Amino acid sequence: MKALLPKTDIYALTDSRQCLGRSNVEVVRELLKADIRIIQYREKDLSGGKMLEECLEIRALTREAGCCFLVNDHVDVAMLCDADGVHVGQDDLPLAAVRQLLGKEKIIGVSTHAVAEAKTAIAQGADYIGVGPLYPTKTKVTTPPVGLSYLAEIAGFCPIPFVAIGGVNELTLPKVLAGGATMVAIVSAITLAGDIPGKVAELRHFFSTNTSSSFQGREL
Repeated sequence: MKALLPKTDIYALTDSRQCLGRSNVEVVRELLKADIRIIQYREKDLSGGKMLEECLEIRALTREAGCCFLVNDHVDVAMLCDADGVHVGQDDLPLAAVRQLLGKEKIIGVSTHAVAEAKTAIAQGADYIGVGPLYPTKTKVTTPPVGLSYLAEIAGFCPIPFVAIGGVNELTLPKVLAGGATMVAIVSAITLAGDIPGKVAELRHFFSTNTSSSFQGREL
């Protein structure tokens, strides 16, 4: 049965470098308490064995909660923990190869930084695309920010779900929503919070007060 990206507002990511000393598993437990519906496991520095260990535990937690679980870049880890899908960048395995490995039933998201990349991902069968980084961010230091103009272009034509990402926090979220985003990836603004459910509720206030925003995506 094909896994589908759920309709939601906040797309959460892990980052062991920015979690106040908590483990990724502890952070995920708090995210699930906040009714987060999509969690992406993204780690750059951990060993493959450690990533698999964490992902197996997170997969069990997210499955019990009915939360969509995606793995960044590491298709092998995603397969071994039976994640709902993966998210890949422009320099990772091509989408066709990832689809061959995962099969038709899994979700594949692709990072895009320009309209041409977005159109290519859509044509090749991406289930959703990432749009960004919109602002400078510590998690994407090698990719220059694309700004809100690219977000507005995507919002004007994109036929599949898209998630705005990069430097989104309490200060930038209102502008991102006004620019056409309805699903937003947020990392440090959440993972660095002492009270993660409280921070998620605070961020969701911006969605509820932005009248031009409505949830996008598809049911899980």
